[in-house]
Amino acid sequence: MRISDDRYTKDRLRYDLAMRLILHEARTSTIRAWTGLSDDRIRKLYRSYAASEPGHSVKRHRGKAPRQAAYFLSNPELRLQSANLAAILCQLGLLDHPAGDDTLSAASRFCEAYEAFRRQHAEPRIGFEHAWFLCHALRRRRELGLGECPACGGLVVMPSFALHPQSCSLCTHGIREPEAALMA
Repeated sequence: MRISDDRYTKDRLRYDLAMRLILHEARTSTIRAWTGLSDDRIRKLYRSYAASEPGHSVKRHRGKAPRQAAYFLSNPELRLQSANLAAILCQLGLLDHPAGDDTLSAASRFCEAYEAFRRQHAEPRIGFEHAWFLCHALRRRRELGLGECPACGGLVVMPSFALHPQSCSLCTHGIREPEAALMA
C-alpha cells in the first residue's frame, strides 16, 4: 500500500486543505465544514504541525464566525479592500456557485483567492473568516451586492438595498480621477 495510491488522494487533499486553512487561521468549524475532518483531528493537526512551526504564530480563533455585513462598509479602507477581494472572487468564479457548494476544489480556489488578496495588501484588514463571509454574502445578495462606481466604473461592494451605488473609496477621497476627466 502506498500513500500515493488513488484511493488515498481525496484524504490527502482533505488533510492538505486542513493545514492550509489552519495556517490561514480559520476556525475549527470552518475547517470541519470544508474537509469533513473531526474537531479532534483538526486540533491534532494544529498541535502536530502548525503549533511547532518555527517562525509561524498561527492563532486559533474561538467563537462564532463573523456575520456582520456592515463591517465591510464601515470605513473607506475596508470598502476598498472588500471591492478588491470581490474582484478576485469574481475572477476565480467563486461568486457564480451556489452558496452550498463547499467542495474541496471550491475551498481550494477560495484559499487561492484569499492568498492573492493578501499579496496585494501589506496589512489586510479582512481576515480569512471575514473574507469567507463576504463571499457568502455576495453569493446570497441579501445583505451585500456588487455595483459600479458612477465616477470611474470600478467595482463597489454596497448594501443590496441601495438604489444607486456609492462612489468607490478612491474617487470619494480624490485619489483617482473620474473616468470622464481622464478622457477629456
